[in-house]
Amino acid sequence: MKNTKRAKLEAAGWAVGSVNEFLGLSDADAALIDMKLALSRSLRERRTKQGLSQVQLTERLQSSQSRVAKMEAGDPSVSMDLLISSLLLLGANSADLAKAISGEGRSRKGRAA
Repeated sequence: MKNTKRAKLEAAGWAVGSVNEFLGLSDADAALIDMKLALSRSLRERRTKQGLSQVQLTERLQSSQSRVAKMEAGDPSVSMDLLISSLLLLGANSADLAKAISGEGRSRKGRAA
């Protein structure tokens, strides 16, 4: 946010801060959320690169399409274990998971802040 906009908002009585401050997240909480969202993005990218629909992935996972949609959206009800096991089922290895989590190859703009 530009400093001029921030100053105007603060002058009008608004509190300006980060999402982490607003939600009261620790650095560890924020990092965990970033990792989960990165794994969710990676799952969607890997599925689409393999030409699979969500329904086709559900057949492999023995799950439901709505569950896959939640996984790809980073829904809080989805565990990181499920994301990782799904990625492994699609052929990811530990190096692929590390790249996804680290955001390697992504611009800062494309990553969750």
